[in-house]
Amino acid sequence: MEFDVIRQFFLPLSSVAQLAEGDLAIGDDGAIITPPADCQLVVVTDTLVAGVHFPVDTAAYDIGWKALAVNLSDLAAMGAQPAFYSLALTLPQVDQAWLSSFTQGLADCAQPYHLPLIGGDTTRGPLTISVTAQGWVPKGAALLRSGAKVGDAICVSGWMGEAGLGLSLALSQQAAKTSAESTALVRLNRPQARVALGVKLVGLANSAIDVSDGLLADLNHILQASHLGARLDLAAMPLSDAVQAWAGEARLKPLCAGDDYELCFTVSPEKLPDIISLAQALDIKISHIGHTTAQPGLVVDEQPVHLQKLGFNHF
Repeated sequence: MEFDVIRQFFLPLSSVAQLAEGDLAIGDDGAIITPPADCQLVVVTDTLVAGVHFPVDTAAYDIGWKALAVNLSDLAAMGAQPAFYSLALTLPQVDQAWLSSFTQGLADCAQPYHLPLIGGDTTRGPLTISVTAQGWVPKGAALLRSGAKVGDAICVSGWMGEAGLGLSLALSQQAAKTSAESTALVRLNRPQARVALGVKLVGLANSAIDVSDGLLADLNHILQASHLGARLDLAAMPLSDAVQAWAGEARLKPLCAGDDYELCFTVSPEKLPDIISLAQALDIKISHIGHTTAQPGLVVDEQPVHLQKLGFNHF
């Protein structure tokens, strides 16, 4: 049964592979990949568990899309070009219709990058999806959390809090009543990894991270790794009218919600014009939301923020 499932649903996902002669994707105990010259391999892994990382009634297509997209977002945050991925899938039972929709979500998310599935594992148990994605970055050029400098401009792509609004709708089982609510649900279920932006930030940004656990929590990872603090301007945050209405008086709420999968990065102030040009070239919204400081701690609108209470906590 396991090998029938692999042949029917997962082997086709490896057919987009552009492998070098002698390389191997699915079909043996392991894959064989030849790295490009003068590149380093970037490896990322994310696990999604039903009822923890997505509501249990989430569509199979959306689960497949998101399982891969969150890994592509990690690659983007390091400036890596996606190359291939592997999948470990734990299923309560074999459901042909569910598997067909799930693998279509994977395929559609992978398609823009011609990204092949090169291996993995299937087993029985509570629904759990673990994807490991690999990408290439020029040697020594990867974007790291530890590279921020004092006085760097802090920037973020896209909009904050959209997925948080979408999750609140999904958990309340409310149908979207407006286009803004529909957009929020799409951003929750089918995040768009900022791969093109991440690759272009190599050599331009000093540090980067993807926003998965909430902007404030993830920015704090940069600050801790770089031994810095930050001052943020709430008025500069990219918040839609719908998200602001959802947040109400809890003004930091959209900055603590997870699943946005945008990029937060720091750049030297003199490179801000380059960032503006890049945003225009890629047709991506990029907002300058604050700056790093030598003084530790995170301050929003002159108010210190207690970070241990913010963002998604896996435990």
